[in-house]
Amino acid sequence: MRAIGVAVSDVAAPIVRRRGGGTLGRLKTEWAAIVGAPWQDVAWPVALGRDGALKLHVASGAALELQHRAPLLIARINGFFGRPVATRLALVQGPLPLTAIAARPALPPPAEREAPAIEDSLSAIEDPELRAALARLGRALLGRRRPA
Repeated sequence: MRAIGVAVSDVAAPIVRRRGGGTLGRLKTEWAAIVGAPWQDVAWPVALGRDGALKLHVASGAALELQHRAPLLIARINGFFGRPVATRLALVQGPLPLTAIAARPALPPPAEREAPAIEDSLSAIEDPELRAALARLGRALLGRRRPA
């Protein structure tokens, strides 16, 4: 068994190194701890180049701010690993993992007195699916407008 482990390691090592090594896997695993609350939900590490270029998928509204904070992020990443891992960031607008999307807070429900108004305004719509979709939209809009 030990000989098989050594053989597999010899075969897998170049592949792992080419794909960013174990560093990228650890970076993804510890991403929230490394970058902190404001950035964990809007950026995600995708690839790590040999030259130290860390490719991040970024939410559309956060790219400019993240570009300005790049030196801080690079310092946090390198400080976490205790050695220079990232030298620059390559920001690409792209999909983020579902955990970041699921962590967003839900909109508050509309006030009790506003719920009947939604149903009354939709009573003339005959299609039940359309009526239900518009009711959900109305509740979401009223919940967003209501002060917290």
